[in-house]
Amino acid sequence: MVKDQHILSLIKENPFISQQELSVKLGLSRSAVAGYISTLTKKGEILGRAYIVREESRITCIGGANIDRKSQTLKPIQYGTSNPATVRQSCGGISRNVAENLGRLGCQVSLITLIGDDQEGRWLLEETKRYGVDVSQCLAINMEKTGSYTSILTDTGEKILAVADMQIYDQFSIEFIEARWSHLASSHIIFADSNLPEETLTYLIKRCEKEQLTLWVNPVSAPKALRLPYNLHGIDLLIANREEAAALSQMEIETIEDCKKASEKILQRGVKQVIVILDRQGVFWADHDRKQEHLPPIQTDILNFAGAEESLIGGVLFGMSHDETFEQAVRLGMAASAITLQTWDTNADLTADQLYSLVENSINNNYTP
Repeated sequence: MVKDQHILSLIKENPFISQQELSVKLGLSRSAVAGYISTLTKKGEILGRAYIVREESRITCIGGANIDRKSQTLKPIQYGTSNPATVRQSCGGISRNVAENLGRLGCQVSLITLIGDDQEGRWLLEETKRYGVDVSQCLAINMEKTGSYTSILTDTGEKILAVADMQIYDQFSIEFIEARWSHLASSHIIFADSNLPEETLTYLIKRCEKEQLTLWVNPVSAPKALRLPYNLHGIDLLIANREEAAALSQMEIETIEDCKKASEKILQRGVKQVIVILDRQGVFWADHDRKQEHLPPIQTDILNFAGAEESLIGGVLFGMSHDETFEQAVRLGMAASAITLQTWDTNADLTADQLYSLVENSINNNYTP
């Protein structure tokens, strides 16, 4: 056993062991032990005194968290005048929504995001904490507004306009990431979205590659997908919708065959695995070992598409963190998405039993998954 791993093993046995005791046990000088511990701390293997060892199951989500407002008119829209409407406010943001889904499923999860030092930001974090999400690494910035997304829907539910105020995410600096690196590096899986600025995303990807940390990325939108560097080595799994995958592969995706070709192009850029969400056409996944599969959607009544993508991501993360095969994890993600599609809420009340039951029922009904 190499020295640093031997030290880590002894610390796991006794988190309060002193450097002098480690020195005696290993036959090393105290300064040498201190050097090894410093390296392990920088890698995120241990976190301070008493030595806190890497969390084997924690998932850390880093990226967007904002207020979602949805206004739906009660009658056909009349332009140029006031329209009676209902307005709903909820928590939003890709990473925040994924974190909440994981919390609902009983996973150990933390969120790293930026909010304004305002009432909306405080409400956002309090609501997120209700589902067991650790928000201790979030930062409230003075004189900044919490991000918001506002959509206008017709009386039939068609979105006609959406506006977003996400300027706060420009302050997701490399220094902000570095200050929380021990927390990130101690995670089982890091999930990031492309609300992070281009240089910050590139830094995160390169450092995860260097330190061999597991990183999953969601591009958020076709324009924000272009923030990703061309070299995607360092990303273990990229989860994109049709438009985002098209932007990354620089080709139109209309058929499943198109999706296969686009996935191959993305894999050639260094990603180990890719999932493309095709809405009513289901999901396609592929990996660098040339395995691939197209899964048709689980048939369900669709009330609302909002949150379906984040619930799918949460379901896949849940599966992988519970030692399921990748194939089974994707099916669990599709089950989570199918449940969310049946509700008006962005985050459905998911349980692990629900996901496994839906996957099993689908198989029993001669459906794959």
